[in-house]
Amino acid sequence: MGWAIALHGGAGDISPSIPPERRQPREAALRHCLQIGVDALKAQKSPLDVVELVVRELENNPHFNAGKGSVLTTEGTVEMEACIMDGKTKKCGAVSGLTTVVNAISLARVVMEKTPHIYLAFDGAEKFAREQGLETVDSSHFITPANIERLKQFKEANRVQIDCAQPVEKDVKKETPTGDGDSPIGTVGCVAVDNDGNLAAATSTGGFVNKMVGRIGDTPIIGAGTYANNLCAVSATGRGEAIIRGTVARDVAALMEFKGLSLKDAAACVVEERVPRDNVGLVAVSAKGEVTMPFNTTGMYRASATEDGYTEFGIWPSVEN
Repeated sequence: MGWAIALHGGAGDISPSIPPERRQPREAALRHCLQIGVDALKAQKSPLDVVELVVRELENNPHFNAGKGSVLTTEGTVEMEACIMDGKTKKCGAVSGLTTVVNAISLARVVMEKTPHIYLAFDGAEKFAREQGLETVDSSHFITPANIERLKQFKEANRVQIDCAQPVEKDVKKETPTGDGDSPIGTVGCVAVDNDGNLAAATSTGGFVNKMVGRIGDTPIIGAGTYANNLCAVSATGRGEAIIRGTVARDVAALMEFKGLSLKDAAACVVEERVPRDNVGLVAVSAKGEVTMPFNTTGMYRASATEDGYTEFGIWPSVEN
């Protein structure tokens, strides 16, 4: 048993021909955030502190679809959401519909620790953030020129874009991928376990381009995009609706709990057999310090490290170290 950490920056149809100037900043950010997490674990920070710290850093990076880089709704606004969960206690907090909170993941943790509830959304969540003294800014802070242009393109094409996936037709009955697959950003998440087997998971996102106002995805839903217990911690990414239908994060834990599967086998079963292709990726760690990062999309921005010195960085199925 030893500490381990894994993080992701979104899964989807990520083209191998994506320009270096778009790919490299995300790779550099993942390496930077992984090192932050590793240093925190070595300093004996709790897994809950570690995943919040890492996801905050990812939220502050405009190259990912969370916090500063959040994509825009059909009305040109941001609606951010996040979730955090402590595996030891199963305490959790979630938020949705945020427009001014700088770090949604930190508000999710405050909801977990300072309210009798699990989930706050929209005006109530915003009001609570201000009452608790969390940093807020004008919503224009999150609206980047790149995301304004991206929304314009998708509105003109009458399409939506889900996480790092290709654009898909707005008619959900078709769900036929189209486009060049050069999506630049994705949902972020982190999972960690310490030397005592304590686990935590955190996920944060801006949703998908041109989504309806008020849409809530898998990220803040316990058991769908985020879950942690005494066996494992899971953070998922991809098409939120498919992840919700598949109860992806909880199913990984359930297969370990009720079927006795290993972390790797449980995650592989969920990703390869329980959710349609091109829909999901996840990162997970176990109480034993194991790590797995499967996906059934073209690629997933991911990184991991363990106490025994193993480190992995990758986008596509071939491992890149």
